[in-house]
Amino acid sequence: MLKCIIVEDEKLAQDVLKNYIGYIPSLKLLNCFNNASSAFSYIHSNDVDLIFLDINMPQLSGIDFLKTLPKQYQIIITTAYPEHALEGYEYSVCDYLLKPIRYERFLKAINKVLELNKRLDKLITNGDTKNTEDHIFIKEDHVVHKIFFNDLLYVEAFGNYIKIYTRETKPILARATLAEMELQLPPDLFLRVHKSYIVGINQVNKIETNDLVIAAKKIPFGATYRQEIRKKFRSL
Repeated sequence: MLKCIIVEDEKLAQDVLKNYIGYIPSLKLLNCFNNASSAFSYIHSNDVDLIFLDINMPQLSGIDFLKTLPKQYQIIITTAYPEHALEGYEYSVCDYLLKPIRYERFLKAINKVLELNKRLDKLITNGDTKNTEDHIFIKEDHVVHKIFFNDLLYVEAFGNYIKIYTRETKPILARATLAEMELQLPPDLFLRVHKSYIVGINQVNKIETNDLVIAAKKIPFGATYRQEIRKKFRSL
């Protein structure tokens, strides 16, 4: 069962989402918030899987809220402005719902989240979708690789696949998205720096104007990730 919260300042939209969530046995609504600041405090002390997030809210917008999240959550954006929702995909949101929200469209978004969870089960083959203390198991075709976090240099999006670069010479090619991989990596060791790259924080050898250097490989970082990179490295 997915434990979810609603972060939405419109009462009508809140009520619609509450009703829809009540129809889905695999969803459990934990709480509902009128502003992002209250939600931010809540998720620090509670186990939350899925967040329904409005973009246009006072004080702290939905996009700014995404930038402050301490780890990767499954996010469904709710908005009346589709052009604003597109920015959310920079932060690996699962889907966005355009207001007024129709039930069939809501159900499609939930199915996408549930499908993501199934794919994560296949990606992580040790029987548990959570990572272990120091390693992760990744399936490549019919081979299962045990990858220690200390050996993982960076991950690159590659069409419908990802390439996982370790200290070994040959990259591992796995059928998954970068967002799926990001959910499985500990945020204190790995950082999304671009729509196409996740890097091992301790693997970075050099920081240039718009690139991080790992093992002589220059990895660009996007403008939307610069603030988080600055927090981690405190040098930009």
